[in-house]
Amino acid sequence: MITIKEIDKKNTYPVRHLVLRKGKPIETCYFEDDEKDSTRHFGLIIDEKVVGVVSLFEQKNENFNEIKQYQIRGMAVLDEYQQKGYGKLLIQKVETYCLNINASLIWFNAREKAKDFYQKLNYTTNGKPFDIKNIGLHYIMFKKLI
Repeated sequence: MITIKEIDKKNTYPVRHLVLRKGKPIETCYFEDDEKDSTRHFGLIIDEKVVGVVSLFEQKNENFNEIKQYQIRGMAVLDEYQQKGYGKLLIQKVETYCLNINASLIWFNAREKAKDFYQKLNYTTNGKPFDIKNIGLHYIMFKKLI
């Protein structure tokens, strides 16, 4: 059975570590604002195991004019569970949450290899690609909700 629900930040770290920060210290998986009251962490759970995570931060990006903006960070699905539609389910959960709280825009920094995935979900790139040191090439991507 597949469940997507809010989880504690500490339950995101093992998945973030294996997928996004493999070979680096686990502390690199701790994000500023993980503990803010407005931050939400969602986990995709199969047979009581967290196999995918996404975190949502109330964060304004100066590239956009919308008032209520949320940033996706730490989107990750364990390798053996990828290509099964679970990432899409996590994004849909975040979008539904944002619509329910009247957020007007979702944005994030997408890794180059994830750009096509997000474009299939109707996210658009903004500006030129940029490098995040020790992680790689990224694109700002966004979707207007209202």
